[in-house]
Amino acid sequence: MKSRLIAAWRGLAIAAAVLLPLAGQAAETSGDGLTLGPADSRNVLVVHASNSVQVFRGVLEDFSRLNPSVRLEYTEISTQDLYAQAVARAWQAPGARTGPDIVISSAMDLQTKLVNDGYALPHVSPQTQALPRWANWRDEVFSIGTDPIVMVYNTDRLPAARAPRTRRELLSLLQAPDQPLAGSISTYDVQGSGIGYLAATQDTRLDSMAGALLAAFGRNRVAMHASTEHALDQLERGQTTLAYNLLESYTRHRIARGAPLAIVYPQDYTLMLSRSAIIPRQAPRPDLGAQFLDYLLSPRGQQMVQEQSGMRPVNASVIAAAGVRPVGLGVGLLVYLDPLKKKHFLDLWRAAVQAPAAGPAGAPATGGPGPGGALD
Repeated sequence: MKSRLIAAWRGLAIAAAVLLPLAGQAAETSGDGLTLGPADSRNVLVVHASNSVQVFRGVLEDFSRLNPSVRLEYTEISTQDLYAQAVARAWQAPGARTGPDIVISSAMDLQTKLVNDGYALPHVSPQTQALPRWANWRDEVFSIGTDPIVMVYNTDRLPAARAPRTRRELLSLLQAPDQPLAGSISTYDVQGSGIGYLAATQDTRLDSMAGALLAAFGRNRVAMHASTEHALDQLERGQTTLAYNLLESYTRHRIARGAPLAIVYPQDYTLMLSRSAIIPRQAPRPDLGAQFLDYLLSPRGQQMVQEQSGMRPVNASVIAAAGVRPVGLGVGLLVYLDPLKKKHFLDLWRAAVQAPAAGPAGAPATGGPGPGGALD
């Protein structure tokens, strides 16, 4: 009884902390970033991440409450740019302490490549050692939370009884005589999105009908979304009916706000991708990067990750009965980053989704990323 009361009080304390303002601290918000903590602090933690500021803000604010003397500078950057900037810094100023102290990305393959190529520092702590084996590779890249990759549809445009529950059912719907998804389906632009490329290549690895599904996308004039948020904007406005390969966490935020959307966890298999973190080798304050990482992996941090960002805690990411299993960190993720394999995959992908159709209306709609690439 006493232990249950203590647990209840701890839960209430965390909930109260979330609701309290950051007393005595400045919070500065920009379109792609957030700054918390005293402006004159000597302890400046720089975080670069692909996580949306809107989705991740509650986690950042909780860390700032626990560490009021630390100035936290958070910048939202695309997965491709996170990778490219890390490589560029190493080439341009190999001995300099510059850039972020921790990098968090949903493109776990690109994070793994940074580790494999020597751009990350190791970190060992009780929190990292408690991770499942699939969530920690070489003590240099770590899962901080997982996100199922799902299908999402607009409930005003597609009856639940007709919504596909597997990829085979989706293929059948794309081939239906009444063409309910023609010009009304979207998926990631894998040329500009790191997480889109990862999800698409995992589909190719796991699903023998991935090629047929991609060809059906092309025949139905698939639209290319730059990010999950972009896809959800289109779905919510009724510009599309169904989106393939979206992050669950962002979708749940929209549904909680009343958007007419429903999530489908494909019953054949549901990919569970990690938001993974590394401490860059050139980090000016790797100690603060490690402190933030240990917070994210702590029981409190994992609770906040779940409650505030909608991601799943790392130790609760295996749902075997539902066919949901996490994709593990490791060298297996590097296969499709081989330049020749990547070129071959992208050539096939372009040929499929840009299949010729009659007249200008047959060209695939695009909403692809700008020069900077796509976010989550």
